[in-house]
Amino acid sequence: MELVVYNTKGEKTAKTVTLNDSIFDVTPNDHAIYLDTKQYLANQRQGTHASLEKSMVSGSTKKIKKQKGTGSARAGSRKSPLFRGGARVFGPQPRDYSFKLNKKLKKLARLSALVYKVKENNVMVVEDFNFETPKTREFATVLSALNLQGRKTLMVLPENNQNLVLSARNLKKAKVTRASDLNTYDILNAQNLIFLVSSVSEVEKLFEN
Repeated sequence: MELVVYNTKGEKTAKTVTLNDSIFDVTPNDHAIYLDTKQYLANQRQGTHASLEKSMVSGSTKKIKKQKGTGSARAGSRKSPLFRGGARVFGPQPRDYSFKLNKKLKKLARLSALVYKVKENNVMVVEDFNFETPKTREFATVLSALNLQGRKTLMVLPENNQNLVLSARNLKKAKVTRASDLNTYDILNAQNLIFLVSSVSEVEKLFEN
């Protein structure tokens, strides 16, 4: 599959980039995408939620009324979950939500997500560019020229470029990442992917073996 290369002014150039069919023309695996996305979201959870159980609540265990003859149930402690200010039954406790997945499955999930974006024509290739200093306004101008302003956009770089990362940091719907840091959630969460010309080969290297 061939993709036209755009410049930062949003104009088509005479250059094209050919995507490797053996990589991008595979059948996506929806279950792998589900598992990888589930793991990513689970790993983001802090798991610090907690509630007071009966042994943790401070309060007297003195009988608050006589046990018989009242016509109601016995009550042996103010810490009972039945009373206001009492404990919570089976409340949440700190826990780790993370879980492991096979590397091959995660690789298949990332590739499947990319294939969906390619098939939906939501992938653009832009000439390599850089800023001398971080400039949010210039980055926003590039997105506007590509008709992507206001859309969730993920730009993929071949290697870390601090100027581009900082330029996009204050834009709510734009994110910049390295090809080696691509994950299934970010790919699916973005409406459009932007590859720099040099990042296409880096992405293909991830899925060659």
